[in-house]
Amino acid sequence: MLAAMLAQNSSLDTLWVVLIGFAVIVLLLMGFFLFNFIQLWVQSILTKANIGPLDMLRMKLVGLDYALIVRQKIALVQAGIKDVTSQDMESHVLTKGNLLRVVGAVIAARKAKIDLSWGAAAAIDLAGRDVYEAVKRSVDPKVIDCPDPSKGRQTLDGVCRNGIQLKARARVTVRTKLDRLVGGATEETIIARVGEGIVKAIGSAEHHTDVLANPNLISQAVLKNALDSQTAFEIVSIDVAEIDVGTNVGANLQAEQAAADLRVAQANAEKRRALAVAEEQEMRAKVEANRAEVVLAESEVPRAIASAIKEGKMGYMDYMQMRNLQSDTQMRSAIAGTSERPIQ
Repeated sequence: MLAAMLAQNSSLDTLWVVLIGFAVIVLLLMGFFLFNFIQLWVQSILTKANIGPLDMLRMKLVGLDYALIVRQKIALVQAGIKDVTSQDMESHVLTKGNLLRVVGAVIAARKAKIDLSWGAAAAIDLAGRDVYEAVKRSVDPKVIDCPDPSKGRQTLDGVCRNGIQLKARARVTVRTKLDRLVGGATEETIIARVGEGIVKAIGSAEHHTDVLANPNLISQAVLKNALDSQTAFEIVSIDVAEIDVGTNVGANLQAEQAAADLRVAQANAEKRRALAVAEEQEMRAKVEANRAEVVLAESEVPRAIASAIKEGKMGYMDYMQMRNLQSDTQMRSAIAGTSERPIQ
């Protein structure tokens, strides 16, 4: 009987030990829970953010920064934006979005009375654009240098119709269009289009003094072309910050053309001279050939005379008369200044 009572008491002691241990574990968990969540929970209640301890515990189990989400939800509520739920914020964080930038952009847009929903801001952020910077540029326009000095060029060079080169530099003021931020062209497109428009406007000017006297002609010509279409920006103004006179491109081109024409003429003249020299050499060769034929023919004359004398067709007196005639002809040629070779 005594043993049974002792065994019963021992079971009761074990049960109490288990219950006390379980209570200690529960108290520790509650203390940890209260330590981590009580402050944020109280802030959530006081600001009407409506994020309970269980929601915070779920966020922690999922691996989210629950403190960040709670504080950003409080900021949204304090800014008067109550249509964004904690689940929307959790989804954006889980999709690798930047919660701080999106919340800041939505609050800034609400304060500036710009229509920007949470879904649009989240989409812009996930597309890789800085949505907070875009909202700032929508409120405070940005000034872009054209051309971009970081790309290596300092001025935009155009040539007027009179051949004078002008070097211009402009400053473009743009405002972000949030509805076209996704899919719209970037600043590089604006710079390229404005640069093209400035060069075209300079090229359309009849005289460079017209542009120097009124640089606003360039701005007006560029703004008429709707350069900001299909871009993420709206061009507010285009101001010509600097315009200088460059080289006389027309005169340089004419001088280069004249030099090229001179080289062509010299080449043609040299070609004609070479042809004349070649023709002269050919004529000299023909003269020498004809002279050789004459010498050959003259060499036959004495032989024919000897044959005629031998055959009795020609007498000695006839030969002497022929020699006298040759001498007389040679004398007259010498007096006249010509030289003829006598027939031997």
